Amino acid sequence: MTVTATTAPKPFRVTNRLVLSIAVPMTLAFLTTPLLGLVGTAVVGQLGDAALLGGLAAGAIVFDIVFASFNFLRTGTTGLIAQALGRGDAREEQAIVWRALAVAGAVGILLALFAPLFAKAGAVFIHGAPAVSDALMLYVGIRLLSAPFALTNYTILGYALGRSEAGLGLAFQILVNGSNMALSILFGLVLGYGLAGVAWAAVAAESIGALTGLGVVLMRFRKLPPLGFAPLKDRAAMGAMFALNRDIMIRSFVLLAAFALFTRQGAQFGTVALAANAVLMNFFLVGGYFLDGFAAAAEQLAGRATGARDARAFFATMRLTASWGFALSGALTLLFLGGGEWLIAQLTTAEDVRSFAGAYLPWAACTALSGVLAFQMDGIFMGTTWSRDLRNMMLLSFTFYAVALFTLGRLYGNTGLWLALHLFLIVRGLSLASRIPARVRAVFGT
Repeated sequence: MTVTATTAPKPFRVTNRLVLSIAVPMTLAFLTTPLLGLVGTAVVGQLGDAALLGGLAAGAIVFDIVFASFNFLRTGTTGLIAQALGRGDAREEQAIVWRALAVAGAVGILLALFAPLFAKAGAVFIHGAPAVSDALMLYVGIRLLSAPFALTNYTILGYALGRSEAGLGLAFQILVNGSNMALSILFGLVLGYGLAGVAWAAVAAESIGALTGLGVVLMRFRKLPPLGFAPLKDRAAMGAMFALNRDIMIRSFVLLAAFALFTRQGAQFGTVALAANAVLMNFFLVGGYFLDGFAAAAEQLAGRATGARDARAFFATMRLTASWGFALSGALTLLFLGGGEWLIAQLTTAEDVRSFAGAYLPWAACTALSGVLAFQMDGIFMGTTWSRDLRNMMLLSFTFYAVALFTLGRLYGNTGLWLALHLFLIVRGLSLASRIPARVRAVFGT
């Protein structure tokens, strides 16, 4: 889709074909992220040291808590761009991108400067064995140097997704994560830098993506009339963006804190449990990124319908993305149950980790099913920018989860941790779904 100076909002019909035209490319795009995690885990796993594998997993959690707290630069940009597209406001689309890029650059520089502090804080929080803490601090200290580039990439991906340009989003993710995977193997195994090589590969790949993405955006915007500084300084628009970003940031931070808490509690059962849960979380991540494709379709189409005030398109978006999500999650669960033992064996050479992970495979395999509604509702609420509900329902769900995690973990050990995770996913979906009727009446009057 080519950006034009002026567009007009047009009624649109949400069909299976439209949903799939967004979901399939974005599923492939999002899948490159857990595949990157699989490659990183496999590279470090070949070293045969459970402490390094545990340090990578714990370091990735710390990294994700920091970076995903700023995921509003992707999700917020997507929702705002989609609604501007629904209104036919091409000028505002451009302003949204520049505002988000300014925030990405400023925040990214601060994160890179304070990388050692975040690494130390992460080690204290995870509270693992000394070898695990050392590996964590090495990984996080290096990888956070990619912050300015990574946050810029969030904005660029949000722009592409908000305009429903799934092909562009796919190409961009393949570039970033494909480079990261290739460089992880090169730096980590071929050149022998191990865990440090995996971290430096991420820094290099994010910088490649940011420079390429900025080039694409600049070429597009050069074809439009000059925007000027007035729209960028629009106080109402800036206030709305910061309110949206604040709510999404809180929501994202709490979500990642939930996974960090899962990792920390697993670490209390020993290094082998920590490493095995790290391997199993890849099943959740792979399933989640498959579902994220349909959540992305829900995000773009729900946002576009909200901008155009098209209730029919909104309800069709909900119905079709839910149908496809449940069908896909069922297939994924069967696939994981059938091939999970083989995949575990590819991810680690440590026999004790393989055995422990195999015992808990069914719990990890079924996370795709329990998370369907949570992923779909996230997409709907992100696209419509109903961020207050996203924040509040996440806080409610986390409270329920924390109680379940400590109670069930104490009673049933590692099994209790996985049961609490399933309950967390289910409560997230149901609590957001309960807010849909009131929001629909307020926006569409139906």
